[in-house]
Amino acid sequence: MFVVSLFEEQPLLVDATEPECVKLNLPSAPKRGVDEKVTEKQAAQDAKQATTVSVFTASGKHIVAGTNKGWLNIIEVETRTTIYSTKICAGVVIFLRLTSSGRDIVINSSDRIIRTIQMPNLSEDPDTIDIEVEHKFQDVVNRLSWNHVAFSSTGEYVTASTYNNHDIYIWERNHGSLVKILEGPKEEHGVVEWHPHRPLIAACGLESGRIHIWSNIPQQRWSALAPDFVEVEENVEYVEHEDEFDIHPQEEIHKRRLDLEDEDIDVLTIDPVKGLEEDNNAFRMPVQLDLQDSEGEEEFVAVGRGEMRRKSPTAGREYMLDSEVIGSGDEVPKTKSKSKRR
Repeated sequence: MFVVSLFEEQPLLVDATEPECVKLNLPSAPKRGVDEKVTEKQAAQDAKQATTVSVFTASGKHIVAGTNKGWLNIIEVETRTTIYSTKICAGVVIFLRLTSSGRDIVINSSDRIIRTIQMPNLSEDPDTIDIEVEHKFQDVVNRLSWNHVAFSSTGEYVTASTYNNHDIYIWERNHGSLVKILEGPKEEHGVVEWHPHRPLIAACGLESGRIHIWSNIPQQRWSALAPDFVEVEENVEYVEHEDEFDIHPQEEIHKRRLDLEDEDIDVLTIDPVKGLEEDNNAFRMPVQLDLQDSEGEEEFVAVGRGEMRRKSPTAGREYMLDSEVIGSGDEVPKTKSKSKRR
């Protein structure tokens, strides 16, 4: 089964299961409320309604159709009647596209505005169905028209090709903002499609008929392959050592490893910090590793596990009164000098 929108004719629901196709007419007039009185003018306008685009929903039980008067109709397949209608725009509905899940729909119209809508649950009571526009995408500066629109694989982005222009626009649906303008060959693009699984966009050029593809080129990070790999912006001439790439027998290599195990490793010498060799005025924390072997061992006290600090210079000193301190006050001590003669 498929649905078609004919030029200046009523849309058709075609059943091709039998050898002879069954063609069933679908309505194009919008649904009016029960209490709403239809005037002669409205009846004449409804008679001029023509379905310009139609598409099945994800379940296949309903059809979403757009008209030349800017109406959006939801038609039930089983009864072929319109269960819901809403005025979506002032121009002609040009294109409809559903996401792979069928929960969202994008609408392109002749008023140069792209609209996204979240589809309601159509299995409920038709009187409870309500459709509201989620986002409106347009080029306010240049007032561009759109040839074709498409969803991304997840439905988070909307892309569109421009009329009489070579740019391709990409919008984000979360905030409704323009995130990227793809610039490619200097020719107008017709149909634009998003890859169903990969971040890749393909568009068809109207002048040459070529398929142009935009994709993300991943950056190669060689430093992630090994810790000694270094990324360089320009080619660096590498000077190899004399015996760097020499092939040595296994016996000699084993002997070198045994010799290296006999070497003493210095764990007490503190190497200068890289980057501070040239700066002699840089601050360096004084460290004394051999406190027990120093002459002033009694000057240090343990304050914690593995922590030492120097004793206070006034620790253990008994202070005297000012009157007892020699040289204090106005009194000068008298001393006697003794001399011996031989």
